[in-house]
Amino acid sequence: MTTWQVGPDGAVDRPGGYGVGQRPGAGATVVERPALDYYLVHPPGGPGAGRPVGLLVEEFVFGDDHAAVRLDGAGWTAGERRWWDSAAFSRAIRADRRVRERVAPVDRSTAEAVHRRLGGDDLPDENALRGHFGAGVAIPAAAPLRLGDEVTDGYRDTRVYRILFANALSWDGLAQLQTRWRMTIAEDAADPHARVVGTAHLRVGADAYTWQVRRVAGGAAWCLDVTVDLAAHGDDTVRPLLRSLTAAMRAQGLIPVTVERFS
Repeated sequence: MTTWQVGPDGAVDRPGGYGVGQRPGAGATVVERPALDYYLVHPPGGPGAGRPVGLLVEEFVFGDDHAAVRLDGAGWTAGERRWWDSAAFSRAIRADRRVRERVAPVDRSTAEAVHRRLGGDDLPDENALRGHFGAGVAIPAAAPLRLGDEVTDGYRDTRVYRILFANALSWDGLAQLQTRWRMTIAEDAADPHARVVGTAHLRVGADAYTWQVRRVAGGAAWCLDVTVDLAAHGDDTVRPLLRSLTAAMRAQGLIPVTVERFS
């Protein structure tokens, strides 16, 4: 039996170099390591206004069907050198462009370096960071909408998830995603009115994934619509793959807002 792991950047990997966009052998299972989302916090005005003044650490909490139900988080400010409940700040990032421009997604190693540079001790491990989380931000969820027989032939279950992001996806970012995911770019991708920009596919064991990169509100936001065709018993492949796709978008500067299940 082969084990996949989710690395520190959220990317799915295993010994031998498989990753998202590459195909593992049949019968693979997926194991998810704890992985938080890290952000640098800049002064009002964004990175151009000065060096970072703190850190934000977040984690989505998921229900049994792998849709997000809560966003937890904690912030750290250089002047205060203490961790604080970031619920209000996390909510503002996703609602207010001016607040959002103050934060930049980074990986843990970058967060550790900045934390030390701003006068902090070693960045706590992820379990310790979770100890600073407060009540979090509740994410309303509705039951998946089922319209008749929607299961793909040859599979036991078909689901559709939407991962919604704030911020804009650049052309350079799209090119990097195309390479990472072996994605097919739509012929009309340059048209600002076109919704579907690219489509990618992946098989994990007997399960199949297809996702589309989509513009939302004319490019004011972006999303991944992910169709999951499950053949194996259980759905252990779902959350690590959703996590990996989210991490790839974060690496291009997008900020995840929620993960919804449509069907």
